[in-house]
Amino acid sequence: MKPVMIFAYGLLSYALFFVTFLYSIGFLGNLWVPKSIDSQPTVSLTVALLTDLGLLTLFAVQHSGMARPAFKQWLTRFIPKPAERSTYVLMSTLCLALMMYYWAPLGGTLWQATSNIAVWTLHGLYLTSWALLLYATFLINHFDLFGLRQVYLALRKQPEKPLRFVTPALYRIVRHPIYVGWLGIVWFTPTMTATHALFALGATAYIFLGIKLEERDLEAAHPEYAQYKRKVPALIPNASRKLRRSDKLTAAQ
Repeated sequence: MKPVMIFAYGLLSYALFFVTFLYSIGFLGNLWVPKSIDSQPTVSLTVALLTDLGLLTLFAVQHSGMARPAFKQWLTRFIPKPAERSTYVLMSTLCLALMMYYWAPLGGTLWQATSNIAVWTLHGLYLTSWALLLYATFLINHFDLFGLRQVYLALRKQPEKPLRFVTPALYRIVRHPIYVGWLGIVWFTPTMTATHALFALGATAYIFLGIKLEERDLEAAHPEYAQYKRKVPALIPNASRKLRRSDKLTAAQ
């Protein structure tokens, strides 16, 4: 495949991701889009439940399976290495689009915010979680994460050098700010329906599984990650430990 074709493929994959990303904000937040996670049920409860569980499983298997080093090594036997990440992004985008398109609402409300203040606060936290997720990707290299750096280097005929292990800003507080954003996205809602709860529980289970798999790969690729893992919590900042460190620093000065 010619470098210009690889570059065009990477741009197309990213463009499709970006459109799907924007739609998913409306889909999960029941905002602006014609069909959302809590639209009116159209099939029986059993069919809806089986459909949604199947869609969640498909996304989880694809998202984690294609991220494993062994799968990447196998895949690059058939496609150029610079296109591997863009292929991952494209397949993840397609699985997310399929999930939103075929999602079958279950109906039923578990709880609902009644005051305007509560509703707008939860909407604000929901949108802030999306902003956190996006910001966290730029901290570590958004363009590498979504395959654009790789295809650009291929276009320039420059070798792709592995990125250094870094812990900027939020990554000094928690190891996985992207997953923190996802947890806020799936749980901050003014109306928690049975459908939304199913999605939130499935996404939360996948996040904890994803952390385990991802950290196993990171420890293998970066020896320093084991020490980082011991010092920085995965999802919830440890304020007391930070305070103790600050006290020790003041005493030493």
